[in-house]
Amino acid sequence: MFREDVRVSGDDVLIRPRNNWALFLDLDGTLIDIAARPDRVVVPAELPGLLEACRLAFGGALAIVSGRTIADLDRLLSPLRLPVAGEHGGTLRLASDETGWAPKVPHVPSRWREAMHAFAAEHPGVVVEDKDLGAAVHYRLAPRHAPFLLELLTGLVAQLPDDFKILQAKMAYEIQPRAINKGHAVRTFLAVPPFTGRTPVFIGDDVTDEEGFHAARAVGGLGLSVDGCFDGSTAAVRAWLGDLLKGKAVVRSSAWRNSTSE
Repeated sequence: MFREDVRVSGDDVLIRPRNNWALFLDLDGTLIDIAARPDRVVVPAELPGLLEACRLAFGGALAIVSGRTIADLDRLLSPLRLPVAGEHGGTLRLASDETGWAPKVPHVPSRWREAMHAFAAEHPGVVVEDKDLGAAVHYRLAPRHAPFLLELLTGLVAQLPDDFKILQAKMAYEIQPRAINKGHAVRTFLAVPPFTGRTPVFIGDDVTDEEGFHAARAVGGLGLSVDGCFDGSTAAVRAWLGDLLKGKAVVRSSAWRNSTSE
């Protein structure tokens, strides 16, 4: 179905998808636009069908690797049910017909969640996103509160610094178990069918995706940044996926070099 050559022409690189690719895709900021609150995102009507078509084209080797929970991902992409890594790799469902599971890692203490919610109640515009393992606090609606929020979270993590870390995302901070990241999720998927033996292509938009980029590149795959390769446009990412189904996809040569270099 797909040719395997990569042809350079002028300032563009014409990437022809390979039969042995495995796609790893972030959701917010990559496939769908980020909203003021995580519960207000809009999923384009064509996205589930596009993802299903890509999954079938690549032999089932497509997974969503997101900061959201698995339950949230299933709700947003319904009726589609895919292999997913939720909470940046803290929860995993390696096949669409399996039940999700989590590595043995500590959960954020309930007293920390209470402190985050208390902060949000006292600072209008701050939104707490509770997750199974950790919690994210969004300040997009109130950026002036970010320094005080970081001070609070830093103090909490200092109580258990070997177990937890603060992850900075776009207009949000998240406390999560130190042992998990999206790179670990990619490596876990690559160890099981239908991902085994395939070349990973990871697309993401945030610093939270950097470990996923590194894991893909470490085994000869691609880490493609939405900002660097798609002009920061989720619509462009979706169009690119559509082009994969047609056997063509164009990325600027400068972005190609930046996306494949360590």
